[in-house]
Amino acid sequence: MNILERYHAMEYGPAPEARNEADAWLAARDFGKALFIGGDWKAASGGKTFETSEPSSGKLLAKISDANAADIDAAVAAATKALPKWSASSGYQRAKVLYAIGRAMQRHQRLFAVLETIDNGKPIRESRDIDVPLAIRHFIHHAGWAQALDRDFPGHKGVGVVGQIIPWNFPLLMLAWKIAPALAAGCTVVLKPAEFTPLTSILFAEICERAGVPKGVVNIVQGGPEAGAAIVNHPGIQKIAFTGSSEVGKIIRKATAGSGKKLSLELGGKSAFIVFEDADLDSAVEGLVDGIWFNQGQVCCAGSRLLVQEGIADALIAKVKTRMSRLRVGSPLDKNTDIGPLVDLTQLDRVKGLIAEGARQGAVCWQPDAALPSSGYYHLPTLATSVSPANILAQEEVFGPVLATMTFRNTEEAIELANNTRYGLAASVWSENVNLALHVAPQLKAGVVWVNGTNMFDAACGFGGYRESGFGREGGREGMFEYLSAKLPLGSVIKLATSSAQPVEQADGSAIDRTAKLFIGGKQVRPDGNYSIAVATAKGKLAGEVGLGSRKDIRDAVSAARACKAWPEATAYNRSQVLYYLAENLSGRASEFAARLTELTGANAKAARDEVEQSIERLFLYAGLADKFEGRVHQPPARAVTLALHEPVGVVGIVAPDNQPLLGFISLVAPALAMGNTVVAVPSERHPLLATDLYQVIEYSDVPAGAINIVTGRTAELAGVLAKHDDVDGLWLFADADTCAKAEADSVGNLKRVWSGNGRSLDWASEEAAGDALLRRAIEVKNVWVPYGD
Repeated sequence: MNILERYHAMEYGPAPEARNEADAWLAARDFGKALFIGGDWKAASGGKTFETSEPSSGKLLAKISDANAADIDAAVAAATKALPKWSASSGYQRAKVLYAIGRAMQRHQRLFAVLETIDNGKPIRESRDIDVPLAIRHFIHHAGWAQALDRDFPGHKGVGVVGQIIPWNFPLLMLAWKIAPALAAGCTVVLKPAEFTPLTSILFAEICERAGVPKGVVNIVQGGPEAGAAIVNHPGIQKIAFTGSSEVGKIIRKATAGSGKKLSLELGGKSAFIVFEDADLDSAVEGLVDGIWFNQGQVCCAGSRLLVQEGIADALIAKVKTRMSRLRVGSPLDKNTDIGPLVDLTQLDRVKGLIAEGARQGAVCWQPDAALPSSGYYHLPTLATSVSPANILAQEEVFGPVLATMTFRNTEEAIELANNTRYGLAASVWSENVNLALHVAPQLKAGVVWVNGTNMFDAACGFGGYRESGFGREGGREGMFEYLSAKLPLGSVIKLATSSAQPVEQADGSAIDRTAKLFIGGKQVRPDGNYSIAVATAKGKLAGEVGLGSRKDIRDAVSAARACKAWPEATAYNRSQVLYYLAENLSGRASEFAARLTELTGANAKAARDEVEQSIERLFLYAGLADKFEGRVHQPPARAVTLALHEPVGVVGIVAPDNQPLLGFISLVAPALAMGNTVVAVPSERHPLLATDLYQVIEYSDVPAGAINIVTGRTAELAGVLAKHDDVDGLWLFADADTCAKAEADSVGNLKRVWSGNGRSLDWASEEAAGDALLRRAIEVKNVWVPYGD
């Protein structure tokens, strides 16, 4: 066959990547001492090991030290010992270490790539051209953040000792995503890699030795569930960062409830790949290959749900099948391979089981006619059509090379189908009309949206999800905040609320009785149970009665908040005007509220007046910031811009404190409203009349019905209802420690974001209890990638 004939035949011969250097490294390493603790290599104290095998053949690669709780204790002790000196070092000193790590990784990047492919099974083109370069990029990028920390994050410092647990699908890249920002922030690290893929983390630890990382700053412990649980539960760890399944994420959320540990979770996904009828179909097909068959579909943000407009569905599916038939399945070390093996036999069996169940539920599953290698954990790319929205292949994360296809008729249906999932990690939108794409992107419940592209990542751009895809961000400015803390003006310990104090004296009867109802959907309504509770003055007399809110009242309030579209869809400028008007109307009744404060709390006239004025000022502050706390535009090293958009969290439940009851209530409600959230608020249990007095102010301040809902009652009971309600997206609560811990544990149903005082109150009059610190909790950051050029 001559050259011209070969060109037309497009036949590929094998193009294997040399593995001799990796094999030499494996042969020279004592994996019985694979725990990197305090700068030394150690065997597991229990003497146990686990095996790691090559997915392409099933052959044993090494027996690795298997850490137990005692080893985690040693690693945490080493990190704790190293923390003071490392956190006190200058940003420049930390930047030099991060830069040295990145440069050392560059010098050994081919070894990293080959080891990653051997251990994980991903094609060498992916590990060589994507995983390793991006991991290096993270360390060099975060060297800059280390040096700019004081300038860009004033008042913040590293959170302390960080426990990190990473998955097997991107072993080196996930390590970089976790360790780089932690070191830049001045934290020390105890990291546990996945049991399936330990090798590149061991090589990375060797790099840390060579790069001059101080002993104990980075500790890498290999191990299984025992080691992971020991990290999560260790009292010496101040933050947990986890990437993995939603199921395990929920277990970690529950385990850390009440501990005060900072927590970030990057979990599963079921990402929509939306193709409109005006899209470039050939480009969309290539994007789809990258979206679902990249890393064999073992990607949390894989575009595993293809949503295609009806008019082009047949043409696109035909193109997809043609392209699938040309995908090369084979040795991951062959540079022509598109799809390598899955990571392990258990993962292969899981994928097969889900496909079988999807077919049983009505899906038509198609695979190209291709042979699989005789050994290894290989699976053919699979296309499922005739998939109903309820089919298991449309709802569950398969984590394999399986694409579920559905059609839509119009834009509204596409958005509805895309959001019909409990996950919210990523999405892709394909259209030649950028106006349409940017109209759709903000309406998708996903932390990352790619326009006419997919699987674009960069260290400067945040990555993370909504809903059961977790909370927190990796990378970018928002990713740095995950490893930083600002000192909040903590107040006294909040005691467990008992039944409201009963008045020692009845009212004298000289005034007309006033009935304080609940405020739901813009109306004052009676509580569902028709019970009320007495509210006492500071002198123990009856100040009035308020409705005893129940589960049903919270449910009604959440429904009203969810139904309120006018507030989140209003412009930031319009929201600011309403908040200004609210402040204006509260100012007009300042004397009345000051008198009520004095009556209920016993504050003297000046202190009461000051709290009212501070409340008005707080409303003014957030009115002014409503259209100024904005997103950013990132310029990653690619032909794209990334729009980091600030979006409201959604429905936010707020449990307000007893201390400074008016100012505390407004300090929590106002920033949530400023960012476009709707609110279900539970006011102070002891002093709820201050919130019920606000009803009238709210009613004539142009606040849309349902934007603010107020349910009075028992703090602990109502906090628990909000925590368990899966239509509540975020929960802020200041209550006793037991109530806070229980609410955090109960929030796992939909993994809502919870911010609590962990049983402590705040000084709401302080500057630290206002401004950006609360606004950041009131938003999600959505990164929309928009490519440009030919």
